[in-house]
Amino acid sequence: MSSNQFFPFERNRYYAGKMLTSADFMAEQKYFLDKQRFLSTQMYGSGIVCGLGVVSLDDLSILVESGVAIDGLGREIVIENSVVKKLSAVDGFDSLSTNQVTLCLRYNEKPAHTVYAALHNDSDKEYEYNRITEGYELYLIDTDQLAPDFAIENEFIVHETLLSSKNYQVEVVIPGTVCKGKNVKLIVRITKHTAADVSLDYHGVLQVPGFETQAGEHEITVDIKDIHLAKEEVCEKEYWLRVIDSDAAETNVILQSGSAEGSEDGANVTVNGNFSMKILLENTTPLELVTRMLGRFSLEMQSIGETVDFLKLAELSLVRTDSAYVIEEVKEKNVKKYIPTPAKELERGSFLDYFEKSVDIRSSLSSEIPSPAAQIPTVVQHGIEYASGFVEIPLGTGARQGDICFSGEIVHGLGKGNVYVEVGYEFLSEDKSLGANARSTIYGNARLFDHAGTTKADTAVKVNNDKGSFVVAAQLLEDADLLVLTYRWVAIRFPSGTDIRETKVGKNQSISAESPTFIMGPRENHYFGVIYHNMEPASISYELTEPGSGEISADGIYTAPSKEGVYEIRIYCTDLPLISTYAYAIVKKKNYDEEEA
Repeated sequence: MSSNQFFPFERNRYYAGKMLTSADFMAEQKYFLDKQRFLSTQMYGSGIVCGLGVVSLDDLSILVESGVAIDGLGREIVIENSVVKKLSAVDGFDSLSTNQVTLCLRYNEKPAHTVYAALHNDSDKEYEYNRITEGYELYLIDTDQLAPDFAIENEFIVHETLLSSKNYQVEVVIPGTVCKGKNVKLIVRITKHTAADVSLDYHGVLQVPGFETQAGEHEITVDIKDIHLAKEEVCEKEYWLRVIDSDAAETNVILQSGSAEGSEDGANVTVNGNFSMKILLENTTPLELVTRMLGRFSLEMQSIGETVDFLKLAELSLVRTDSAYVIEEVKEKNVKKYIPTPAKELERGSFLDYFEKSVDIRSSLSSEIPSPAAQIPTVVQHGIEYASGFVEIPLGTGARQGDICFSGEIVHGLGKGNVYVEVGYEFLSEDKSLGANARSTIYGNARLFDHAGTTKADTAVKVNNDKGSFVVAAQLLEDADLLVLTYRWVAIRFPSGTDIRETKVGKNQSISAESPTFIMGPRENHYFGVIYHNMEPASISYELTEPGSGEISADGIYTAPSKEGVYEIRIYCTDLPLISTYAYAIVKKKNYDEEEA
């Protein structure tokens, strides 16, 4: 492993009469090599560009196909012709001590072309090498001797532990910033640290007030039963959630008080009862969010740790005796790391068309998270009901002028009947008065505005009156290098005749708390969810009726005070305060709870 340091860049300055020595010419070469390798690491990273497949020819031999790679120092590695090797002839074979080994590729350069050195001063250096040949070497190493792949920890992905014992760790993994109105994946990751033959059981309820599950709930039940893992083995459980489109800037994922319990082979282990994760909410698209996050890495952050100067080609399973060996299996999947190059972008886009081009992001997850009308917040003002949101139209790659692309079917949430829907192209552009990028939306003919960064397209909306939904079509007026067009939509329903929807409280409309009374310890957290009766889900507000009774967040997470007592929380509809209910938190110290039990 080597330090990845190419800069500061320094090049020769030529002037009349300058005497050039070998050091000057070496500095000239170093300047251009460092520039090229620096750009390779920044633009492409490290990995395999093409080829370099590994095949077992027989029990003793392997074939490494020709190909190209770039290592962590930006150096090109080329195997111009496929090579056949007896495994015992590969460097490092004699040092192997296990049956699980990794075949690696490393850059190697050697001097070549001996010539007579006319001005030599040392009799031992009468001849010098005239060239440097850039080549490669293959070598073997025990897989367990390889250091784990280095990853820069950043604010994009956050981790929080649910359970940590001598043998197992259970943690929650989710992006630290999510997009309002979009889907996001929450992972519960189980990792085994030891080779001990023990099983794990864990149960806990995660409360997610800023998200909705497939069933429209704000809770995730994590239920791990009798799981057996080998040392360093990882198992993941995925939960797809929909981020609620609200005005809040952040939300929390917490563990329901008293719900967590864990055991190994029936013996209880310690769980994290104070689990809490803060998640930021942004009104943006996943593509924009990820692009911005990746672009934030500074050179110092990228240079943390050491740079790997080799590439893994395959993992080999061997059957060995004292005098012989047999290649049992060659594994390439999840071992090789490939570089997506611009030269293959056209072919990549063509192949992806079979999977992605006409699929809307919302509909692509419809089996995990449906999009019922209840998830679209609606507002009623002066007898006019309206709703808004974002729609993304995927373009695929290589989108050209004249192409017509469609969104998936979007439920606007205003029900059946005559509804007017308008869409506007949303983009970021530099605003000199603000000294920063500003978000703008163009409704109507985008061709009338000449803004850098905008993609001009004609749009049309088809409203499905009998289904309460709509579809957006966009025809490109110019070639586009974007993968997705982002539009903001606004749907308006005007009252007329028997279709009038009154703003007053309807008959038998009410709300109630999912847990009207909840017993908890001092400074613990609990989410007070809401059940709707004879009404659609609406924006909810929370307030404490007495000072010093704890804290309540905008999304309903209550933090108990340090003092014991019974505390009241008022819950009401933000737009219809007359629809309200109350919940009560009974705060007791844990030793009281145990005596009562």
